[in-house]
Amino acid sequence: MSQAAIESVINDYFKSFTAMNAQDYINIFAEDAISYDPVGEPPTKISEGYQDFIKLLQMSFDKLEAVKEHIFIAVAANEAAVKWTMKGIAKNGKSVSFEGITIFEINDQQKIKTTRAYWNPAAMVAQLRG
Repeated sequence: MSQAAIESVINDYFKSFTAMNAQDYINIFAEDAISYDPVGEPPTKISEGYQDFIKLLQMSFDKLEAVKEHIFIAVAANEAAVKWTMKGIAKNGKSVSFEGITIFEINDQQKIKTTRAYWNPAAMVAQLRG
């Protein structure tokens, strides 16, 4: 797969996440895709839980904006690591800003097979409560 194809998949991922569009988001993933988000928590099968995940985001946030700061692509492995910052405004009016790194493994059909996200959910929750 080319660097441009991998970048396109990554861009679609962040675009659909920011839009909180469940169907577009799920369509980016392979049928058997697994997400470790965040790493350290039990993995989630995208096909079995991400409709509810996106609904939770929609209920919790008026706005989310994912900014890709750096993309590192390993073309030979169909993988990429993205350093990102997420900013949002919750339904309670509080602002959040947190950052992380997500590693993507993409299959030959240009679908995401695996994500491994490194970030601190507790820091985000503290901002929502603070």
